[in-house]
Amino acid sequence: MTLALLAVLAGVVIGVSLGALGGGGSILAVPVLVYALDQSAAQATTGSLVVVGVGAVTGAVTAHRSGTVLLGRGLGFAATAVVGAVVGARASSLVSDEVLLASFAVLMLVVGGLMLHRSLRGSGQDDEDGVPENHEPILQFSPVFACQCPRALKVLVTATVVGLLTGFLGVGGGFLVVPALALALGMSLRHATGTSLVVIAVTSAVALAVRAGSGVAPDWGLVLLLTVATSVGALVGARVARRIGTRRLGQAFTGVVLLVAVGIAWQAIPALL
Repeated sequence: MTLALLAVLAGVVIGVSLGALGGGGSILAVPVLVYALDQSAAQATTGSLVVVGVGAVTGAVTAHRSGTVLLGRGLGFAATAVVGAVVGARASSLVSDEVLLASFAVLMLVVGGLMLHRSLRGSGQDDEDGVPENHEPILQFSPVFACQCPRALKVLVTATVVGLLTGFLGVGGGFLVVPALALALGMSLRHATGTSLVVIAVTSAVALAVRAGSGVAPDWGLVLLLTVATSVGALVGARVARRIGTRRLGQAFTGVVLLVAVGIAWQAIPALL
């Protein structure tokens, strides 16, 4: 089987998970690029930013049309995350492939664990939509200065962590952005999910721009094939979700994430010891 065909097949799988679950599938892009498409960890985490970024832009446009994107708040959060994205992108060029893969395995284990906890808890995806949204600004300068400092600190810390993860490991960080937007900025889950795509698109673009000068370039042909196939798979995934239901798909995806994470850790972590 050629690398091009593998890129198409893997892209469809990633896209189906993105379309069916609204996110998460991009975390598989790095393992696919490394183990299926024969890229180094540095190349894979750079190429993944294209898959993540294009997927986020496509999703953000769709979400904006449906009225679930609060553009101003999303851009404000993204502006805070940009510093972390720049630092993370530069730091990635200073570490070995083994460190990148081991870090990625740890991240996947954390994400898989969180998804497993949510699945076992049995919470639905829309159970927070009824929570009233908080439209009060975090910082206010007129007519008098006011600061909701605890909320501001949550935004600063979470945005920085999201930026670091995006820049260093080439992931979108939606699993952090959505709860941060919901808790720190007082958005409903519906608006937080849509707005998170704006944040991911911006931070991915910034991290990719920083990495462009590092001299590490993936096979862009394979990356573009993977990206296009992912976009097509996302359309298929949206239809699949209507028939099967997102809860079953989410449980299956959780299992895949945990299995891939264990596999990467099995290979990468011993190399560091």
